[in-house]
Amino acid sequence: MADQSPQDSLLKQRLRTIIFGTDTPAGKAFDISLMVAIVASIVLISLDTIGSLSDAYGEYFIIGEWFFTILFTIEYLLRLYCSQNRLHYARSFFGVVDLLSILPSYLALIFPAANFALAIRVLRLFRVFRVLKLLRFLADGNLLLKAMMQSSRKVFVFFFSVTLIILVLSVVMYVIEGPQNGFSSIPKSMYWTIVTITTVGYGDITPQTPLGQIIASLTMLIGYSIIAIPTGILTAEISHEMVKVRDLRKCSNCGKKGHDNDAQFCNHCGSELEALASLTQP
Repeated sequence: MADQSPQDSLLKQRLRTIIFGTDTPAGKAFDISLMVAIVASIVLISLDTIGSLSDAYGEYFIIGEWFFTILFTIEYLLRLYCSQNRLHYARSFFGVVDLLSILPSYLALIFPAANFALAIRVLRLFRVFRVLKLLRFLADGNLLLKAMMQSSRKVFVFFFSVTLIILVLSVVMYVIEGPQNGFSSIPKSMYWTIVTITTVGYGDITPQTPLGQIIASLTMLIGYSIIAIPTGILTAEISHEMVKVRDLRKCSNCGKKGHDNDAQFCNHCGSELEALASLTQP
């Protein structure tokens, strides 16, 4: 395979700086333009789902959709062209999202029945995360993920207990109310119990007997009693993980721990602290 010419290498480097970087005016302008295009395409998809607007302006929506599809296709190809590792980009999260955001439009040309897949175009909204560089908050996301993993067993036990309560109450309501009052089966009664215990209360099925109404009142009170339990479990684990992260930030000069996540200097001796990202990386 022949070596790339200097002009080709220079072009790739220039494109890479603009497309993947944000430190230059051209890179910032590209990110802003891309974000506007992403939001505009999502608005277009949303408006197209409104029947009256789709009937009146359907042709314009199609033209607009293909405009954005071609635009994002060119951008995807340029990203592949200037990537240092094309396979790595293509298999990355954002690479897959970039491909899925344009693929349905082309599939609809080959398989007309695949029009339902056009909803996948909404995945373009995930591309805003790249533009806004929200990955800078990855450390906070990792903290939340660790807290959820640490509390998973407790939450599982909680939901298992709630499932048993729902099953018992469903059987009781099925026996008391019966099919004549809408409780035609135990699964139907389970639906009512879940709706009631979560305090949603659609009202499509309601108990008619006095005893059934008493059970319904108790079910509502049970719902209010247990609805905050998983929140408390997760909050406790998040607090525990935050303490652990704070303890990681140890001043290399005086050895003091417990600094805030966004602290840049030690609050005891004033020495510069190590970045939190470097401490939380695996």
